[in-house]
Amino acid sequence: MLKGIIIKNISNTYTVLVDKQRINCTPRGKFRNEKKTPLVGDECIIDEQNKYILELLPRKNELKRPNVCNVDFCLIVTSMKSPSFNALLLDKEISLSLLSKISPVLYFSKVDLLTKEEQKEYFLIKKMYQNIGFSVFDEQSLNELCAFLQAKIVVLTGQTGAGKSTLIKKLAPELNIKTNEISKALNRGKHTTRHTEIYDVLGIWFCDTPGFSSLNLTEYPKEEIKNSFKEFQKYTCKFRDCMHIKEQNCAVKEALEKGLINESRYESYKKMLSEVEK
Repeated sequence: MLKGIIIKNISNTYTVLVDKQRINCTPRGKFRNEKKTPLVGDECIIDEQNKYILELLPRKNELKRPNVCNVDFCLIVTSMKSPSFNALLLDKEISLSLLSKISPVLYFSKVDLLTKEEQKEYFLIKKMYQNIGFSVFDEQSLNELCAFLQAKIVVLTGQTGAGKSTLIKKLAPELNIKTNEISKALNRGKHTTRHTEIYDVLGIWFCDTPGFSSLNLTEYPKEEIKNSFKEFQKYTCKFRDCMHIKEQNCAVKEALEKGLINESRYESYKKMLSEVEK
């Protein structure tokens, strides 16, 4: 018996990576009886002779889109221009990542297209997210990003046109892959890929997601959305169930008035709660 990680699934055939060897396996029938489905990202025990998956090891997290598990980071690619920066969309992506128990990592693309005045605004945005405690990268820190993500399973996400495939090309220029070829391999925005797979790019395991222009978090309770704003956790309100909207003696609103909480983030929070209520 060997221990490995599932890196690909087509129909009921799972490719398991054991050291550097890829072994195609099928799951034992017991998983169907136990109503368990192996996922890409699962650590598992296999019978290498009979090509069976015998056991799935405990998962630390699971995503529905794409259907993967044990993800280390959610790399959120956010365009600063064409398409323009969308604070609400970014904040939703961050919350969704945290609600899925995955650490978000921010990458701002197309910074080189900004004017000098727009770059000043960008640096303020970048510093704000760094001060909250997020890891933030851009085109000037690609080497640091690559080192940060080494040997990790990374879900690559972001709005349509943000530059996800271009980022892969910049991380691994020696692969000499055209952007549209990377899109065929990684980007399932057109829903042409019918299987789930993670791809090794210079020691980083990438699993791409379709691009999107909107994001819905209405399936989550308001309390969980509130807890996904990590900067709120620094402040203790008078009432434990305070939602930081209309309540009296709210420490978060007091911090907002003092400039200790970013107004843009707070506006995103209110809009997200409003969507849930509707």
